[in-house]
Amino acid sequence: MGGRLELRISADDVGKRVSVRSLTGSADAGAAFTDTVGVLTSWEDGVLSITRRGGQSVVIEESALVAGKTVPAEPARRRGPAAGVRELVEVAARGWPAVDTARLGGWLLRASGGFTGRANSVLPLGDPGTGLDAALAETVRWYGERGLPPLVQISTGAAGGDELLAAELERRGWTAERFAVFCTGALAPLADREPDGRVRLSRRPDAAWLSAYGRGASGPAGDALKVLAGGPSVWFATVPGDNPQGAPAAVGRCVVDGRWAGFAAVETAPERRREGLATAVMAELARTALAEGASAAYLQVQPENTAARAMYARMGFADHHSYHYRRAPRG
Repeated sequence: MGGRLELRISADDVGKRVSVRSLTGSADAGAAFTDTVGVLTSWEDGVLSITRRGGQSVVIEESALVAGKTVPAEPARRRGPAAGVRELVEVAARGWPAVDTARLGGWLLRASGGFTGRANSVLPLGDPGTGLDAALAETVRWYGERGLPPLVQISTGAAGGDELLAAELERRGWTAERFAVFCTGALAPLADREPDGRVRLSRRPDAAWLSAYGRGASGPAGDALKVLAGGPSVWFATVPGDNPQGAPAAVGRCVVDGRWAGFAAVETAPERRREGLATAVMAELARTALAEGASAAYLQVQPENTAARAMYARMGFADHHSYHYRRAPRG
């Protein structure tokens, strides 16, 4: 942490980003120090709870604290487009639109027959207009009527995140699942390569495209198609396989919304990986998005998918924030 070890935080700093050092294990057994950076979400009865950038909660005994201080919000990113969490979650919601929606104050309830978490979860965009317990009760009722588990999408790791809401949900037994990273980057560099004639573009996904999409079989077919084809301006890319009548070698999807181009469903057949097909797909989609006036790009990736994250980093994408889902307790 640098400088003298001082404890300069208190319960009054709940909601602020902090950096703390704590003692791990027994001092008599040569204990180690652990540094934790994140949003202080609670400090009660001698116990602190801190939510890290990735959305994971860390619980620390006050007696184990060695040092602590408040720290500024995440440093300004050195590359890529400037954007806040609110703008990005809203543009992503428009680019992956749910079939059935309802408003609960500042919350957007979304349902699409269970096809993907994004299209079947609450997006908290502000105050629900009632107490949290009443809002959660209405959420449970609404999703129960549709035969779906109640989920809330939680953004963390950047100014405007939902760390405090996550802490309240955790206290009520809502468990965390399906962690992801939201990445952004400049659009033009993605298209900076020779056009690739192997990539075919269309406005709707055909049977071949759906067969190559990893999630194509999940959820009712009608709802899945409505989500995939929904959005302001949607494009689908396909690289045919060696057998024109067989499954494609690679596919991808892009939705254009103002200055943003959102990439999703980039899939390559296992036997065709390491041939640059995913890059070719994204380049052709990026070229089309540029022609429609977009200048910035976003995508979402699982944190454990190291191969995909490395590929996107080479394309100029950088982590912006993280998100995960909170599931209501059974009963």
